[in-house]
Amino acid sequence: MLAVTLAVTACAGDPNRRAKIGGGIGTAVGGLIGSALGDHSTTNSAIGMAVGALAGAGVGHYMDRQQQELNAKLAEQQAADQLSIRRIGNDALEVGIASDASFGVDSASLSPNAQNTFNTIANVLKDYDKTATHVVGFTDSTGSAQHNLSLSQSRAQSVAQFLNSRGVNSQRVLTWARGQTEPVASNATAAGRAQNRRVAIVIKPIVQGQEKQAFSAPPNLGNPQFENQSGS
Repeated sequence: MLAVTLAVTACAGDPNRRAKIGGGIGTAVGGLIGSALGDHSTTNSAIGMAVGALAGAGVGHYMDRQQQELNAKLAEQQAADQLSIRRIGNDALEVGIASDASFGVDSASLSPNAQNTFNTIANVLKDYDKTATHVVGFTDSTGSAQHNLSLSQSRAQSVAQFLNSRGVNSQRVLTWARGQTEPVASNATAAGRAQNRRVAIVIKPIVQGQEKQAFSAPPNLGNPQFENQSGS
């Protein structure tokens, strides 16, 4: 699963307690928001059949190839510490993108440079279309929790809409707002806050017979070390 990282307010544990997808739009639970960009009112199995599903034996190789292609095409951004790619869970990818490299202050409009990066990601997602794409927004802890939640949702939606405009099937794309929760660094320092301001793209394989799992909420993407720190 690939993820571009984003954060909200504190609600550690099962992410499905915080946000669940249902009836085409996610329900806000415990301060988190999840929503489907496309029409997800059909069953997950039907969506999987529509966009294609993988046989279990080939999933690992499929995601390995996708990760290799992302690493190759986004090497410049990784070298500049604007982006990171990692494997999470079983055969899932997370592409974490720094918000400071993508958006202006308190803005959800993608910068021209960010559009180039997300265009590259969109092209890979189109080539590897047997996946569900989760766009997760995060902020630092500066400002009110409600404002940060709203900003993280707007940024996640902005990225999702851009991916859709570049040809990524909207039925594959879901957005999640996690605001100032799930920090990956300390909010007590400027450098830490910059790391927490992020968007994560989590890419989950759609596996035959397990389609629902691909569309379930991404796991906690934060660092437990910083979850309960003062100022986080």
